[in-house]
Amino acid sequence: MATAFLSTANSFLSSTLSTSTSSSCSSSSSSLTPALIYLNNQTVKRRQTLCKAFNESPPPSPALTKRGFSLGFITSLVLAGNGCFGANAAILEADDDEELLEKVKKDRKKRLERQGVISSSDQEKGYLQDLVYKLSKIGQAIDNNDLPAASSVLGGSTDIDWVKNANKAFNKLSSSPEEKTQVDTFNASLASLISSVTKNDVESSKVAFVASASAFEKWTTLTGLFGQLKGL
Repeated sequence: MATAFLSTANSFLSSTLSTSTSSSCSSSSSSLTPALIYLNNQTVKRRQTLCKAFNESPPPSPALTKRGFSLGFITSLVLAGNGCFGANAAILEADDDEELLEKVKKDRKKRLERQGVISSSDQEKGYLQDLVYKLSKIGQAIDNNDLPAASSVLGGSTDIDWVKNANKAFNKLSSSPEEKTQVDTFNASLASLISSVTKNDVESSKVAFVASASAFEKWTTLTGLFGQLKGL
């Protein structure tokens, strides 16, 4: 019955379309044709899109396998790199430790050698002890503004025995540039002190004395003699 109904309907539609006026035919054709074309075009586009998507989609297994392999390879490189960096850092730290240990050993060796030299330099320490006494007397005289008393100890020039003897001790016991610099400062300040006392210039004498005493004290500290001389 349904088939007969559809056949009858189709026949009715054909006869109706053929017998209708030209205006109605024109109107029906203009309204139906674009719709059918649109539907056909949409169907074709869907099929083309599906085919294109199917053709362009990569095979899942090989791509995932390669990507996984690449990621694994990169990860292994990073881990290996971290291991290398850690190893290099450990090597550098070991080198630094060795260098520091070597420096400590050298410093200790120098201190022992210095102590040995000082221990065997009783005569030089005697010269330096005499220098301490002389500077103490000169300082007291200058503090009392008694420049004649200071002059009697100083003498008229640096060519006096106790100054010569002090320089013998300086030359033997000085090893570093810093120590030698303090010796030079002491001798220059002492020469200025003698000149100021000779001119009866109290203020300049005080300044020169402080410079001389300070240089000598620094030298004894550098050489390790500070605690071995009385009066400092």
